[in-house]
Amino acid sequence: MKSRSIVILISGRGSNMRSLVEANLPDCRIAVISNRPDAAGLAYARERGLATAVVDHRAHATRPAFDAALAEAIDAHGADLVVLAGFMRILGVDFVARYQGRLLNIHPSLLPAFPGTHTHAQALAAGVRIHGCTVHFVTPALDSGPIVIQAAVPVLPDDDPDTLAARVLAQEHVIYPQAVRWFLAGQLQLTAAGQVRLSAGAGRAATAALIAPQTDAA
Repeated sequence: MKSRSIVILISGRGSNMRSLVEANLPDCRIAVISNRPDAAGLAYARERGLATAVVDHRAHATRPAFDAALAEAIDAHGADLVVLAGFMRILGVDFVARYQGRLLNIHPSLLPAFPGTHTHAQALAAGVRIHGCTVHFVTPALDSGPIVIQAAVPVLPDDDPDTLAARVLAQEHVIYPQAVRWFLAGQLQLTAAGQVRLSAGAGRAATAALIAPQTDAA
């Protein structure tokens, strides 16, 4: 089987990038690109011997100019899949169309609830009992692409945004590698109608329902 190429885009520490690198994904080459030269995740990637590059958004006068430079850097690695891992730039319509069906993002909420930023504070303010994270294909509309996989966690009475974020992040590190494995194995596709299709057998394991707070009979 031909080795597949994954390009991971980061802006900061890249904890989800680390989870992907350490997941021992099969038959793939990983490169890391950041829009920030000082992104902490770049040092980790270099220590692991991964190809890295910087496309500094501040060096480009317009979003289309940045998107074009970023696409050039991605295409230099022959990317089969582009993975956003804490990449804090909104990508333009043409860029998203260029990588349609092979551009994934992870968002720290159970979409479509709480798109945008400060998701954990939003969840606490709304009083939800269950929160979580979502891997989805990227579309031009922010945080609204077709959903691949989600993980839910309970919201505890004494949670603050930091404690809730930590509980969610642990699940991000589980579901993002899984979504990428499905893609690499040819089990995950985005149809022409914009629907996620998983091959037979993928994601079919039975799991118990998450109920929060627990019922008296639990």
